[in-house]
Amino acid sequence: MPSDALVLGFDTSAAHCAAALLRGELCIAQRSEDMGRGQAERLMPLIEELLAEAGVSWRDLDAIGVGVGPGNFTGVRISVAAARGLALSLGIPAHGVSRFDSEVLGTGGPVLVALDARQGKIYLQGFLDGAATSAPALEPLEGLAAPATPVIGDAAAHVAEATGATVLGAAQYPIAEAIARIAAARLASAAAAPRPAPLYMRAADAAPPSDPPPVILD
Repeated sequence: MPSDALVLGFDTSAAHCAAALLRGELCIAQRSEDMGRGQAERLMPLIEELLAEAGVSWRDLDAIGVGVGPGNFTGVRISVAAARGLALSLGIPAHGVSRFDSEVLGTGGPVLVALDARQGKIYLQGFLDGAATSAPALEPLEGLAAPATPVIGDAAAHVAEATGATVLGAAQYPIAEAIARIAAARLASAAAAPRPAPLYMRAADAAPPSDPPPVILD
């Protein structure tokens, strides 16, 4: 990978639309907008604005990093579908990055990432010097045992309140920049880039319709 490789990272897995552009080790542009809905309409214009701000085009990109969750089902699908389409059309790799990995980037030692899963539950994954030491898990906050390691993530304060855990602090990088940096590192290592896939860890909130399907007449 050239030292000045241009990598785009973006994420819509939570209530935001975020993107960042990395040239080598330098983040040359980034944007993040809070929004509960409308990411599908906003994502591509936001990325185009980001590219224009940096004075580059789609064809200048060397790789893409995309947030794959866990998070909002619709948001995850939007960003993953966009990344797959862009990678195919531009002929560049797309790397899926979990929110756990983006949260823990730049930390050292043992740490537990805790993310808000709503409905009294949290997503958890353990790391040591940035490498995962456990599989992602969905756990109820009530009755959670106090972790032996510091906690980071948007649910860290809830875990600390419930268990007395030590909060490590905020993530070192905004999520889109972290995603871009992880994708850039994978590009540099020539790691394989399988198609990004959503990281779903719970059933969808939407229930199937209770009405029977319509009868189709020949």
